[in-house]
Amino acid sequence: MAHSKSSNESKKKGFIVRALDSVERVGNALPDPATLFVILALITVLASFICAKAGVSVTYEGYNSQTGKIEEITVAAVNLLAPSSIQHMVTTVVSNFTNFFALGVVFTIILGVGVADGTGFMAAILKKVAAVTPKRAVTVVVVFLGIMSNIASSTGYVVLVPLGAILFMAFKRHPIAGLAAAFAGVSGGWSANLLIGTNDPMFAGMSTQAAQMIDPNYAVMPIANWYFMFVSTFLITIVGTLVTEKIVEPRLSPFDFEGNEMVNDISVDEKRGIKFAGISVLVYVVIMLLLVLPSNSILRHPETGGILKSPFMSGIIFFMMLLFLIPGIFYGIGARVIKNDKDVISLMNKAISGLSSFMVLIFFAAQFTAFFNYSNLGTIISVSGANFLESVGFVGLPLIICFIVLTAFINIFIAVDSAKWAIMAPIFVPMFMRLGLSPELTQVAYRIGDSCTNIIAPLMPFFVLTVAFFQKYDKKAGMGSVISTMLPYSIFFLIGWIALFVVWYLLGLPLGPGAPLFYSLG
Repeated sequence: MAHSKSSNESKKKGFIVRALDSVERVGNALPDPATLFVILALITVLASFICAKAGVSVTYEGYNSQTGKIEEITVAAVNLLAPSSIQHMVTTVVSNFTNFFALGVVFTIILGVGVADGTGFMAAILKKVAAVTPKRAVTVVVVFLGIMSNIASSTGYVVLVPLGAILFMAFKRHPIAGLAAAFAGVSGGWSANLLIGTNDPMFAGMSTQAAQMIDPNYAVMPIANWYFMFVSTFLITIVGTLVTEKIVEPRLSPFDFEGNEMVNDISVDEKRGIKFAGISVLVYVVIMLLLVLPSNSILRHPETGGILKSPFMSGIIFFMMLLFLIPGIFYGIGARVIKNDKDVISLMNKAISGLSSFMVLIFFAAQFTAFFNYSNLGTIISVSGANFLESVGFVGLPLIICFIVLTAFINIFIAVDSAKWAIMAPIFVPMFMRLGLSPELTQVAYRIGDSCTNIIAPLMPFFVLTVAFFQKYDKKAGMGSVISTMLPYSIFFLIGWIALFVVWYLLGLPLGPGAPLFYSLG
C-alpha cells in the first residue's frame, strides 16, 4: 500500500510538472507585452481596412458629444489605411503617448512611493510588525502584511516573502509555510488593500479612456474600487490563513530547525526613523482633515460644498503622493539615510528609472488604444457583443463571473496586469456599459481574476525569485513544487472573492466613493 501511495504521488507531481511546462512553453512563445501591442495595432489596421471595405457599421442609442443629447447614432468602421487616417495616425503619435491617462498618475504617485521605499521605511514597518507578532497571530499577520505591502509595488516580494519563512521558523513552524503565506498575501492579494496603491490610478486611467468611448464625460476615480478592496483585505487574510494552516502546512515534510536564522528587531536608527515618520503622518493627516472637513474649506466644491466632485478628489493623486513622500523623508532623516535634498531627489530618480519598461509598454499601448478607438472597431465590437449577449440572456452576474474566470485564465499566460487591462478595457468596459454595468464594476471584476492566479503563473516576474526562496529550505523544490503548494490559495481566493462579489452585487453596494455598480445613459 505504501508503494502504491508513493507511486500515485509521483504521478500526481508528474502531471503538475507537465502541465506547468506546457503553460511555460505557451507563455514563453508569446511576444514581449510591448511587442504584443505593436502586433495588435497592425491587426487593428488590417481589420479596419477589411471592415471598412465590407461596410461594417452599427446603430445604437448613445450620447452625442456634438449635440449633448442621447440619440440614435450610426458608427461605421474607419479605414486606417486611407490617406486621411494615415495622416491622423502619424501626427498624433506623441500626443497619444503624453495624453495617456495612466502615464501621469503613475509617475506622480511613484515619486512618493519611491522615497518611502528607497529610504527603507516600508521594509522597516514590515520587519517591526513581524518582530512583535505573537505566535497565535503569526499566519494572520504574515498574510495581512503581504496584502498591505503591495502599496509599495515589489517591496513585499523582496522583503516580506523571505521574512515570512524566518518568522515561521522563530515559532518552530515550517519555513515554506511562511513563504507560501507571505507569497499568497503579496501576490494573490495584489488588488486588495486598506489603502489606495500605485495600481489604482493606473487602472482608473485606462478604464476612463475606455468608458469615454460611450460617455465622453465619464471619469473613473482612483478610489473607485476602494470600498470593495478594503473589505477584500479581510477576506483574503482569512482565506489565506485557513489555507495555510489547514491545507498547506499539514502536507509539508518535517523540517530541521537547528542552526536556522531568527527574526531580529529593527535597529535603533530604524526605530528613530519610524518615530519621525509617525509624527509626520499624524501632522499631515490633521492638516488634511482641517482642509477637507469644514463645509467651507478650500478643498471642497466651491458651489455645492461636496467632497466627491471637489478639488480634493481632483487632486487625490497628489495627496496620495504626499502621504508616502512626507513620512519617507522624515523616516530617512530619523534613520540617518537622508542627509540633504540631493538624497531625496536621488531616490525619486531611482524610482522613476525603474519605470523605464513601463514607459515603453505604455508608449505602444497608447498607440494601439488610439488606433483602436479611431477605427471605431471598439464601438462596433462592444455594440455587437452587447446585443448578442443580451439576445441570449447572458447578462448580469453570470456574465461577470465568467469574465472573472476568463481573466484568471489569461493571467497565467500574460502576467503583466497593465498590459492585459490595456488590451481588455477598450473591449469589455464599453460592452458591459451597454449592458448596464458600470466601468468600476468591470474593473473590479478584472482585478479579482488578475490577482487570484498570480501565484501559479510561472511568467509572473517574481515567480522565479519565489522558487529560489523555496529552494533555500528544500533543495529539491522546483517550479512544480511551488505551483502545487500555491494552487490551493489560488482556488480558494477565486472562490472566496467571487462569493464576496456576488453578495456585494446582490446588495447593490457602491464599489467606492461615487462608484455605482450599474450604468445608464439616461
